[in-house]
Amino acid sequence: MEFDALSNQVIGCAIEVHKRLGPGLLESSYERCLSFELTCAGIHHENQKELPIEYKKIKLDCGYRVDMMIRNEIIVELKSADRILPIHEAQLLTYMKLAGKKIGLLMNFNVCRMKDGIKRFVL
Repeated sequence: MEFDALSNQVIGCAIEVHKRLGPGLLESSYERCLSFELTCAGIHHENQKELPIEYKKIKLDCGYRVDMMIRNEIIVELKSADRILPIHEAQLLTYMKLAGKKIGLLMNFNVCRMKDGIKRFVL
């Protein structure tokens, strides 16, 4: 499946979650509900996937985790914040570089319309 089609499916699942729950909940609630929607859609994903840091040819487990890894292709970083800050974008881009992934989705569920809370990144 192409990245665009897969990312569009993931976005559709996020919109469904937001439509049913609305803004204002904890990030963990959205993560669990999005995971359920992805499972129902047959989209393989991992929640809280460990992300080691490779530093000078050694791998270090420093406790970093990506919120969701979709089919080992797309990193999804979830937020429930008043607004997306540049540091949130930098965090996702760093995770993408560390994991060697080309596509990332930053999703903020604390918005009136979910489409306003989604940013797609391509390295």
